[in-house]
Amino acid sequence: MLEAQISSDAQRADVVEGREPFASRPFLLDQQDHLVDSDPLITLTHIHKIYKMGDVEIHALHGISLQIRRGEFVAIMGASGSGKSTTMNIIGCLDRPTRGHYFLEDQDVSRLSKDELADIRNRKIGFVFQGFNLLARTSALENVELPMLYLGVKTDERLARAKEALELVGLGDRLDNMPNQLSGGQQQRVAVARALVNRPTIILADEPTGNLDSRTSVEVMDVFQFLNREHGITIALVTHEADIAQYAKRVVIFKDGRIKRDEPMANQRSAREELERMPPVVEDEDEEDEE
Repeated sequence: MLEAQISSDAQRADVVEGREPFASRPFLLDQQDHLVDSDPLITLTHIHKIYKMGDVEIHALHGISLQIRRGEFVAIMGASGSGKSTTMNIIGCLDRPTRGHYFLEDQDVSRLSKDELADIRNRKIGFVFQGFNLLARTSALENVELPMLYLGVKTDERLARAKEALELVGLGDRLDNMPNQLSGGQQQRVAVARALVNRPTIILADEPTGNLDSRTSVEVMDVFQFLNREHGITIALVTHEADIAQYAKRVVIFKDGRIKRDEPMANQRSAREELERMPPVVEDEDEEDEE
């Protein structure tokens, strides 16, 4: 593994819960290109999705085409029933299109079997969900290790990669904590670390701030912006919140199963700058003593 030390000009005072600044910590996962690649990582071509309910057909997607390039940070928005979630399910290999083609790193995954799609999901896609989906009686470290178990990663490497991922998201001192000993924001950062450990091609985040308060939402978006900016990790974020979408570099808006708008984000927000303007969090001493 190649140790990549973040340059000093990226360092900042991380005011979130007094943790060490992201930029002062080495990231030990494989080095990645920090620039947006000219070649598309994901290509959807004339994708249709039709669900059948008895004799009724529901046309969820009407021939959409979409490209996401390596290193992009894309927000996908739309009202309920707009097709955004169906699109994310197809990108995440959780569903297959009725018609059309989906290329992931030049591989047409549109017609792969369920087992083949499961293999793609485990090797190439990291998922972050609104509900965290952590195992309640399992430590943060063990939760992050789980995806590597399915790939047969050896114990020593599994532990090292899990620790590295947790340190990256600011939880190096919470390795042995159970989910009920972590705040909502900390639990979501464990989920982000879990999404990183298999070194995915893309991270898909489905309403990752939906269960979080305003400040904690900014903290989580700070993690995503850091991963995208400093490590070139490709992120596709589904959200119905316009203010959360503003942390992305590009926004794709769905309506009635079609793409209504696809454009660069005007006036992109910086979670780092917003956190630096916020007063520091003062933790309750009784809570700190609880283990």
